[in-house]
Amino acid sequence: MLIVDAEKVAIQILPTDATISSALVRQGVMPCSPISPTVGITTEALDLYRVAHLRSPHLSIQAFVKTVCDLQGVEFHRHLSRQFSIAFDLFLQIQRSVAALVAKSLQHNTPDWRLKHACPACTYELKDEEELTFRLLYAMDGNDSLKRVLRRSLDHHADDCVAPSSEVPTGEQFTSDRYLPHAFVDQYSRDSVQTDTLGDDEGTAAENTCAGRWKNMDDTKTKKAWGIYDETGVFVAVCRHGFSLLIVDMVQSGELAKYPLAVVSKLMDVFGKNLGGGYDIGCQFKTTLDQSSLGPLARTLQHTCLVGAFHGHAHRRLCQLFSLTTYIKGLGLEDLETCERTFSKSNSLASALRYASVFHRQQAIDSYFKHTDDFEVYAHLSNFLYGNYKQALDILNDGNETLPRLMQDLGLTDESIFERWIEEEKVYLQGLTREPESETLQMEYWQRLVNLNASEEALKAAMAAFQVYSHEDVTSYGVQMQHTRKAETARRHAVEDHERNSKLVQALERKLEIMTRWTPADADWQRVGRLVAHRKYQRALDRLEGLVVARIFELSKMNRAGTGYKLRKHIAKALQTRSIAIKTALNTYNTIAGAMRPPRQMLKWEEVVEYAFLADFDLLRDTRADVSQQPWSSAAARSAMDLYFKMCRAREEIQRLNVEVRRLVTYIRDEDKYLRMCEDQLKVTSPAIALQIAMHRNTRGRFNSRHLRRLHDISKLPGFSGTIVPGISTNTSPGESCSIPNAQVPSQLLTRHDRFDRLSTVYPDTPDDLEEEEQAEEVEEEASKSLQDVLRVADDFSRLDLLDNEDYE
Repeated sequence: MLIVDAEKVAIQILPTDATISSALVRQGVMPCSPISPTVGITTEALDLYRVAHLRSPHLSIQAFVKTVCDLQGVEFHRHLSRQFSIAFDLFLQIQRSVAALVAKSLQHNTPDWRLKHACPACTYELKDEEELTFRLLYAMDGNDSLKRVLRRSLDHHADDCVAPSSEVPTGEQFTSDRYLPHAFVDQYSRDSVQTDTLGDDEGTAAENTCAGRWKNMDDTKTKKAWGIYDETGVFVAVCRHGFSLLIVDMVQSGELAKYPLAVVSKLMDVFGKNLGGGYDIGCQFKTTLDQSSLGPLARTLQHTCLVGAFHGHAHRRLCQLFSLTTYIKGLGLEDLETCERTFSKSNSLASALRYASVFHRQQAIDSYFKHTDDFEVYAHLSNFLYGNYKQALDILNDGNETLPRLMQDLGLTDESIFERWIEEEKVYLQGLTREPESETLQMEYWQRLVNLNASEEALKAAMAAFQVYSHEDVTSYGVQMQHTRKAETARRHAVEDHERNSKLVQALERKLEIMTRWTPADADWQRVGRLVAHRKYQRALDRLEGLVVARIFELSKMNRAGTGYKLRKHIAKALQTRSIAIKTALNTYNTIAGAMRPPRQMLKWEEVVEYAFLADFDLLRDTRADVSQQPWSSAAARSAMDLYFKMCRAREEIQRLNVEVRRLVTYIRDEDKYLRMCEDQLKVTSPAIALQIAMHRNTRGRFNSRHLRRLHDISKLPGFSGTIVPGISTNTSPGESCSIPNAQVPSQLLTRHDRFDRLSTVYPDTPDDLEEEEQAEEVEEEASKSLQDVLRVADDFSRLDLLDNEDYE
């Protein structure tokens, strides 16, 4: 038997041990077979790998087993990795079972208990605390790094369809309160299809200025991967502090609307009113949510769809005014980009999950997020609060000095002017969202007239191309006939083009009720001609803006941790090409802008490549009003306006942090007291559960002293306006940290175990009973001998080569 951390041990079989495997587990050895184990792994080794893998997900089972073999001086064999994996699965299953018993004992096993208590700062609400605009702020997004390859049959030769799956069902099913079941998610498949269809509607496009502009994981680009991957990634939701809320597997699809719809549905069901959800396409998702079956409920519960600060830079300015974090009252300084920071760490799981089974993939993802919540996010929670509080105070201190000076330069005396400027800008930008239908038809009519005039000139040229040959011409008849046929073909084409353009012009004249056809000398012709020129100008601006969007995203990807050398080189080459394209688009824009009457603003290369807010492009767009005359359009005014709103958000951040600081200090006091009292209640009746409660308390409790020191540091910050005096929780139901402890011994631990030597005391032994008892004793003796033989093998690792046979290979 291979017992990692090898040493000679004696394993005792007690009467309460139903099998050899249970005897091994009771004494800290995980067997690799349930009936006749020949290899066992100590729980210390398994726990060492578990923690090391969670800290560094790149560490695989094979690498760890090879390390152990190197330390023990034995040869590595592939079957050892498989045996270690089996023991590791058993070890994790036992840990989950023990955690379930502890939760039941603590009365933490009610539905959605983990989700309701995921984050102390977000969910541990207190009495008499200041009401917040958003009860819970969360971010959600999809990530395609954690894909899983679907193994397919290699002997499939049909070219017209994908090969069938060759994976054998294992019967293993992973259940977790973090994962939303596929059946729950698929409820919103119909909503996803309907909203995708409705999203193309003209009314929707008018309401949502970004609809159709952004589409994450576009199906046309990812559907080719469906034949390779089964799970194409994960869709997660995290609170603003980074605690994981929900996880959804994206199965053979891109980032469909059903995934965020399922997440929002669950969160609204658990937390209720006033939720704020950040999503990189939050503007478009708002339309999707409103048109789905969840729409009425979302409006009743006042759910708000928001756009993260980073992704919001690439959205239309009008979209930013309604959805960007800077302009949302009550949001504070939260950027709603927590998912990006979460994915930057979880992407390290990708290599280990690519060829894992469905069970092992979900098990690894769930274990990773649980460990991260307990040992990373919770450990740095007080640092988060301290950093944000200090940042908010610094913004206010700097703003109180800078903003009055900027307002004085602009001749402003009242800060409320910035609120009015934002409303004026909304009105201005809403005028750019759609051309009036009458103007659109008039521009089409103007273009058709231009085409008709061009076709008339082409027809005249084709008629003039005919040559008259005299009898004195020396040109051969064959050449003359060839010239005539070419001229006749050109004339026929010109006639057809003229007739087609004439019919189109006539149709538009009937639609516009134009009695007299326009000519270049008419005022209507000249007016609509200017509108067409404006349209070309705006399209040139769109082209330039799109290239800058791509450049910003590629720069951010190039500097992202985990980007390999080859990908960085590829991005660098793409940026070089993109720069050439930007220069070309810039030249085109400047040419059109210079030809406008009056000329529009010219752009320089240095200005374009330094654009941080792509919404600045919107102020270049032409409208029926002269934007240059608006006071909020100048660079100085916009700088002052942005500083004002940043200061507003900083004050809101301090308001929220005052609430969260008090929640955290109250949670630390209540949770520690509750767990210690439950532990004391069970020390006599169930010392094993009491020990597990103590371990559970230490999981997060080890960081509480750090939190209390950091909370004290917050209270000493100049400008701190809250309190670190603990409050009283609003929830006192059984199992809550502030409730009266009533720890219970789980019923599973109260059942009596079967014994090997159980004898009947009701009836006397018959010959058959004696024979069965004798056979049972022989089986027990044989099992004991087998166990002793197995243990003797553990004393000599040189015998491991005996295991290298065809059965294990």
